[in-house]
Amino acid sequence: MDLKNKEQVKKLIKGCKRGDRKSQRVLYETLYPKMLGVCMRYSSDSSQAKDLVQDGFIKVFQKIKTFNYKGSLEGWVRRLIVNNSIDYIRKSKQIQYNYEEESNLFNMKDKTPEIQEDNKLIRLKAETIVKLIQELSPAYRTVFNLYVIEDMSHREISEQLGISEGTSKSNLSKAKVKLRELYNEQLEQYDRENKV
Repeated sequence: MDLKNKEQVKKLIKGCKRGDRKSQRVLYETLYPKMLGVCMRYSSDSSQAKDLVQDGFIKVFQKIKTFNYKGSLEGWVRRLIVNNSIDYIRKSKQIQYNYEEESNLFNMKDKTPEIQEDNKLIRLKAETIVKLIQELSPAYRTVFNLYVIEDMSHREISEQLGISEGTSKSNLSKAKVKLRELYNEQLEQYDRENKV
């Protein structure tokens, strides 16, 4: 289904609002691959990500009647899927935030250097990057995804997760450091295997 065709999308939404199984299936099959990618970034493995997508779509179909045609359907579904993933992580108590030195972080800028764009970066596939993100702790992974992927501010993250802005900044900074370490390990392994 082409989600850019406004008439098709309106018809699809109306069908989903009526509880039409065929319309629900079309929406699910159309957005499943993208939403699975979203959930992969919040989960520790593909099995958990698939469960998050399933649960997320249940909520989508429960709340579809509230969709007001403002903004894109895909964006609306994505927001519900992300919120569902965060709720799952929070409820399962997987998140343990690092509150250390929180007060000093408001005046501190992220001093970690950015990953340099070079030819080594090209050697890592997107799938590998997602796996690296999955290796982060749930707290680091969640804050990283919300800030970098979902483009939320630290204030929004703190409100969403019930933590302070300083904790959000701290977890993002530490997530970047850990990702850099994991990334460098991957590159070293790649170089050893390919004797670069």
